[in-house]
Amino acid sequence: MKKICYVVTIPLTIRAFFIPQLKFLSKNGFDVTVVCGDDGKIAEELGSEIHFHGINMPRGVSFIGSLRAVARLKTFFKEQKFDLIQYSTPNAALYASIAAKAAGCGVRNYHLMGNRFLGSKGIGKAILKLMDKTACRLSTSIECVSRSNLELGAEEGVYPKDKATVVWNGSSGGVDLKRFDISKREEWRNRLRRELGYRNDDFIFGFAGRITRDKGMNELLQAFFELNDESKLFIIGYDDSGTLDPVLWEKAVSSPRVKIHSPSGEIEKYYALFDAIVLPSYREGFGNVVIEAAAMGTPAIISGIPGPIDAVIPGRTAVTVKPGDAAGLAAVMERIQTLDVSKMGADAARFVESSFDSNVLCEKILERKKSLLNIS
Repeated sequence: MKKICYVVTIPLTIRAFFIPQLKFLSKNGFDVTVVCGDDGKIAEELGSEIHFHGINMPRGVSFIGSLRAVARLKTFFKEQKFDLIQYSTPNAALYASIAAKAAGCGVRNYHLMGNRFLGSKGIGKAILKLMDKTACRLSTSIECVSRSNLELGAEEGVYPKDKATVVWNGSSGGVDLKRFDISKREEWRNRLRRELGYRNDDFIFGFAGRITRDKGMNELLQAFFELNDESKLFIIGYDDSGTLDPVLWEKAVSSPRVKIHSPSGEIEKYYALFDAIVLPSYREGFGNVVIEAAAMGTPAIISGIPGPIDAVIPGRTAVTVKPGDAAGLAAVMERIQTLDVSKMGADAARFVESSFDSNVLCEKILERKKSLLNIS
């Protein structure tokens, strides 16, 4: 039985993207281990078939912490003698690629979830780019979560294009169509609207994700408050609002047209609530919230940037806007209210069903792992 190891920095990444594929690989002949920081819950969530080993890895700049992380990873990799080690997220990829190379692991796979350096400038950008270039150079293979980011990384010289690939149609884990079940859309939509005090004819823009500057939240709030209509904005996600324009955020907090909700384990029901989801990010690896919302019949407004552009059919399942363009976003938010969003949502759901079904993606990931390990 081949031994494989997935390495990330924090349990949230495993929880959000990888558990279904890890369990699928475990059921199909692989001995699977996860390495990340321990929050006291992740081992139980992974289940008895998947091994867990806690190693804390610094997320920011920490020279001593980085050296310790590499040393601990190298020791563990040597003990376990993994056949394949896969790492995601920039810091984990840097530490694990160095440690895996030093430990003599023959298959070192970088699951590249985005080009993080694109959100930075100056010396910070140079450092982040160097981290990724180092991890890519030490890896034997690279898997990008979107074709557009694969092209961008190659153009930026992060890796040679022929070293990278995209599994099936991309995304981190696809969409679980049993959970994101469009047949429940009307039921969930009507129930939440009653509970939250919305009218049936209210047009609700939704945002799901980290409430932070890099997600284009300042532009979203500015654009929304420029609209001269009765539309509503529903924001659900992890609060990182300290990065936002304080005047805009305070206006959002006090506005009767805006609701702010903490993260929910039933996000699929909130996608059904929305008429359109808005993701005006500056950078994204893919845009999983877009395909999750699409599975529930909700079209999108996205920044036309690498990553999200692969999650939609522009003009059919989504409308695009330039990143950082609040005026352009306001115009698009006004225009989408005049479009047939029901048809757009239906097209979006069909697109996701044919292109991002998590069950199919798990099969493709299994094929990919067998190919990397020369298993027939």
